[in-house]
Amino acid sequence: MNMDLLDETPREGGCQCGAVRFAAKGILDNPHVCHCRMCQRATGNFFAPLVGVPNDRLDWTGTAPAVFESSEGHERGFCAACGTPLFYRRSGGRHTSLMIGCFDDPAGIPLLYEFGMESRRAQLDALGTVEAWT
Repeated sequence: MNMDLLDETPREGGCQCGAVRFAAKGILDNPHVCHCRMCQRATGNFFAPLVGVPNDRLDWTGTAPAVFESSEGHERGFCAACGTPLFYRRSGGRHTSLMIGCFDDPAGIPLLYEFGMESRRAQLDALGTVEAWT
């Protein structure tokens, strides 16, 4: 499955404290949520919302993110100052999967699919049925 958002509009984003900023120029692919246990642990959440950007179309415009090897051949990036999880990528790969929530306008990135359904948390089934506040 592949879905490209092919306009040339730069999409910007960054971490919670603003130290790490990025610009993704024109191509976003495979917007999805991943329910795998690695993504749950890395984000401290039920899933990770991700969208791919070719590395040659991604610029880090603020402080460079800190990076660690989360498993063999896989890296995750985060802000060293505030801890915001920013991305997942294969070591030496050609694209980076950015956390959709880190974009300044995440509403402009539609989801295509869910991945890692074997680890999808049952608590998500309650959404829409529990009390909701603003």
